[in-house]
Amino acid sequence: MTDPRGDRDAEASAADLAALQHRLGHRFAAPALLQRALTHRSFGAEHNERLEFLGDAVLSLAVSRLLYDRHAASDEGDLSRVRAHLVREDSLHRVALALGLPEALRLSKGELRGGGAQRPSMLADALEAVIGAVFVDAGYEAAADLVRRLFGEVIESSEADSWTKDAKTELQEWLHARRIPVPAYRIVATRGEKHAQTFDVECAVAALGLAERGEGRSRRIAEQEAARRMLDVLKASDRPGGPLGS
Repeated sequence: MTDPRGDRDAEASAADLAALQHRLGHRFAAPALLQRALTHRSFGAEHNERLEFLGDAVLSLAVSRLLYDRHAASDEGDLSRVRAHLVREDSLHRVALALGLPEALRLSKGELRGGGAQRPSMLADALEAVIGAVFVDAGYEAAADLVRRLFGEVIESSEADSWTKDAKTELQEWLHARRIPVPAYRIVATRGEKHAQTFDVECAVAALGLAERGEGRSRRIAEQEAARRMLDVLKASDRPGGPLGS
């Protein structure tokens, strides 16, 4: 009898899980933990939200220690802002893509059709769940080692003062310095149940005819993501020879 949910295969293949463990640099004593970390709520009751809860805390602590060691001259405020940048949804999304998590996620057919496997919020949550699964499987040091492999290089190559402002403030100051009117933010869509919504927000700079979108578990997070993406576009265009720098 076929599964009435019509979901992805109930179990990822052993080869797929082995390949992911190789990319993570951690072999699970209990592979079922990794399977659960990759399972979205839409797939079934044994989903990854509890592991995500753990992984969020482990990630924050491990990144905090890396920053504490790397930026000895930075104060609490600067360290907090750098940490916020590193653990924000967009950063986690990029790491999840590099690990190949979209192909490993277990989702309902409805979520697959809706592009859930590529949704930044879903991938960020899954990455946190994977970190949580490593913590349960082998303890804090193993999870911290994973965080170090995933984030250590960017921490070592970055300076704390490059992230001292949040994206919305930096964007506003960038535009103000060029006498361009401030951006407008609007909610494009919301998804999910009320207690676990994902916000899709647009940041538009009308004077330049530009608009970028960001997603997040709150409107504030989504606005920051949209502003960060707008900044990336503007800074790239502002180089010599670019549309804004020519």
